[in-house]
Amino acid sequence: MRWLSAAVLALTPVAAQAQATACSAPDRIPVPRLERPARDEPVRKPPTTGYLLSMSWSPQHCADVRNPKDARDRFQCSGESGRFGWVLHGLWPETDTKDYPQWCRPAKIVPQPVLKKHMCMTPSAQLLQHEWAKHGTCMSPHPAAYFAAASKLFRAVRFPDMKALSAAPQTAGSIRRAFAARNKGVTAAMVAVSTNRDGWLDEVRLCLGPRMRPRTCKPFQVGAPDSKPVRVTPMPGD
Repeated sequence: MRWLSAAVLALTPVAAQAQATACSAPDRIPVPRLERPARDEPVRKPPTTGYLLSMSWSPQHCADVRNPKDARDRFQCSGESGRFGWVLHGLWPETDTKDYPQWCRPAKIVPQPVLKKHMCMTPSAQLLQHEWAKHGTCMSPHPAAYFAAASKLFRAVRFPDMKALSAAPQTAGSIRRAFAARNKGVTAAMVAVSTNRDGWLDEVRLCLGPRMRPRTCKPFQVGAPDSKPVRVTPMPGD
């Protein structure tokens, strides 16, 4: 598949170094439920003109959940299965407007071997199912191929020193610059920053072109403006 071949080449010559985790995927992954579009999320199949690689800061996600040991968040947040930093939210096809492709094909349950292979990248079986149903079906008829491309891109990203970023006041602009400084060929304008309602960093997104190479984010992709104050939740134990 041409798009998968492009994914293999994307972000080179950046060295592969995704956020390290001491993660051990369980032998048996809970079977996720099928996901279908809600009434306010129509099927859309416009031509894809780019992509977003959306990465979540796990310490913030776990700080926001009500119970880190409930069934939905236990693997990611309980500390029993690993110590997560940056994890992959998803790889999303984009267009030149906010009307990106979504829910392009009926989605079956992602096979157990595929879920297990990628649980340390995206530590939620239900989120993997959601990403496949909403975004992946617009890129490939095969979940294994979609997640393989997402994994290659995610592993190519180098991450800044999050302990240092959490120890001092930041802005969305300083977060962008920190990511750009660690990734050859990436500028701050290619990095989108998302915060929660209280101004805590929750996601960073890398804007990619049609061949999955970094490019300047479009205005509707940018997220928080450079001047916005951003706080960073430290990793547990930091």
